[in-house]
Amino acid sequence: MIRIFIGYDPREAAAYHVFAHSILTRASRPVTVAPLMLSQLGELMWRERHPLQSTDFSFSRFLVPYLAGFEGWALFFDCDMLMLDDVAKLYDLRDDRYAVQVVKHDHVPQETVKFLGAPQTRYEKKNWSSVMLFNCARCTALTPEYVNTATGTDLHQFKWLGDDGLIGEIPHRWNHLVDYDPPAPVEETSNLHYTIGGPYFEEFRDCGYADLWTAERERMLFAAQRKA
Repeated sequence: MIRIFIGYDPREAAAYHVFAHSILTRASRPVTVAPLMLSQLGELMWRERHPLQSTDFSFSRFLVPYLAGFEGWALFFDCDMLMLDDVAKLYDLRDDRYAVQVVKHDHVPQETVKFLGAPQTRYEKKNWSSVMLFNCARCTALTPEYVNTATGTDLHQFKWLGDDGLIGEIPHRWNHLVDYDPPAPVEETSNLHYTIGGPYFEEFRDCGYADLWTAERERMLFAAQRKA
């Protein structure tokens, strides 16, 4: 069983459901998909919202190893994505030498505002935490107490590991930054990330790969009609 956690923000509910559908319909092995909803996390998340926090799951993502009982492996994804490949291929990249594996972007955004007027911030290891393959037993520092009190820098720059050598790398194709990265053929891209804003927002309806997201939404909404 592949355990998958997806960040959830009510403002991006459509993005979450389409992304979950894109995972489920391409997976070759059983998966569980759980949204990280603040309304369900209850007393596990008590920190106040930071002025620079752009989504509800900016910090809750780091609760994944705790929610997995600090056992086995688990995947985290932002919700503003579209899976084009079998997630089992990503899961099969897990390597016991590492505590967490990510796409190591060198991402320096030029804009200051992204979707819904959310602030765009710059920091080292930007977008590394948007897709994480957790070796949960090696992430025991991520207790609810730590996740609720650590700085955003400490969390998103993986300072809780104490050693960057514990951060493994996964291929770039698993976190392609739409309209930042050079366009790539679909067959060379496994997971699209609409990080600045996706076609579920009117402002970004013509963004890169918008047609793929719209087609996935239509497949999700399909319901076979009863034959006469």
